[in-house]
Amino acid sequence: MAVKIRLRRMGAKKAPFYRVVVADSRYPRNGRFIEEIGTYDPNTDPGTIKIDGEKAAKWIGNGAQPTDTVKSLLKKSGIIK
Repeated sequence: MAVKIRLRRMGAKKAPFYRVVVADSRYPRNGRFIEEIGTYDPNTDPGTIKIDGEKAAKWIGNGAQPTDTVKSLLKKSGIIK
């Protein structure tokens, strides 16, 4: 099972809000997920990032691969280097 840490789009049209989730890579973007570990709101200036660092580190340690966007958010949050 290929597990990814990725964004799940929420919010209204032209006003996106994202949840950072851990999901099987075979599921659709807004489909079933394993665990929610944070949120990202790009509408604020600068964007608001709230990610549980312990959960993210645990999932990365267990082999979950973050997407490119989530990897940059984790770097901005200081969770990974």
